[in-house]
Amino acid sequence: MTRMQTLRFLMACALILAGMTTPLAANPIMPGADPHVVALEGKFWLYPTRRKGGENFYAYESSNLKDWKEHGPVLNFSGIEWIKADGRKSHGPWAPCLAVRNGKFYFYFSVGPQTPEHPSRIGVAVADSPTGPFVDSGRALVTGGDGFEAIDPMVFEDPASGLFYLYAGGSAGATLRIYELKEDMMGLAREVPTQTPEKFTEGAFMHHHGGLYHLTYSHGNFRDASYSVHYSTAARPYGPWVYRGVLLQSDERHKGPGHHSIFTDADGVWHIAYHRWNNREGSGPYHGPRVIALDKLTYDNDGLLLPVTMTD
Repeated sequence: MTRMQTLRFLMACALILAGMTTPLAANPIMPGADPHVVALEGKFWLYPTRRKGGENFYAYESSNLKDWKEHGPVLNFSGIEWIKADGRKSHGPWAPCLAVRNGKFYFYFSVGPQTPEHPSRIGVAVADSPTGPFVDSGRALVTGGDGFEAIDPMVFEDPASGLFYLYAGGSAGATLRIYELKEDMMGLAREVPTQTPEKFTEGAFMHHHGGLYHLTYSHGNFRDASYSVHYSTAARPYGPWVYRGVLLQSDERHKGPGHHSIFTDADGVWHIAYHRWNNREGSGPYHGPRVIALDKLTYDNDGLLLPVTMTD
């Protein structure tokens, strides 16, 4: 290859690389599912569903979204008596959420799975630090039943009113419910009337951008390629909802992306954390561990979210 040919080859490579989507991190970042990421004072805190030999939760701390330090367990079911009151031998700890108010850290979590005899429940605990240990409230915050499955809590502070809302529900009932939280964040002030948005299955997440409330959520079966993220918008945090389409869906190498959270970094760049199945073939059902990935979010000129391209 001549010198000129070499230069042309390098220039072509540079153009190709410039047009590629630059991965946010070395995806996947860790095993796990249902990641809730919060940006706090220059650091990122990740709370996933990730069992490590017990019914508990761990926290992961990072300053760069690449290197993660483990803390915990930050909450352990063994010391929470109301969870054991149903008489079951085991309980599924999953889908946690962290909220911050007045210098306190509130940890919301799902207890299940739901059966006809034992409805699923959502609990809440509080701590002085994002690393816990979180002290449970002593009772269930929300209990499922009558076609409603109390799972996948997500807490959102409305920038317009300053009120805190709890979004919950999904799976078998595929029903979304919204509650206004009391000032202590550990009780319900009231249920807020809403309609379940189109294509909703579970895992609701709310954020505000460009004058719109963006409700994103999972659709389909988490064990197969139908699992995906869809979204709707509204002028208020409780609807009525306008369906906007698919945000994340399976591709050739990544299957069943879903149960996500959305956050910004110090530069105001938007990101999405979610779980997926890597290197699976066919439409499922898939088996084995899921993994957590991070990718960037972008908006179009109308302030609507553009579909996410999953990276490695």
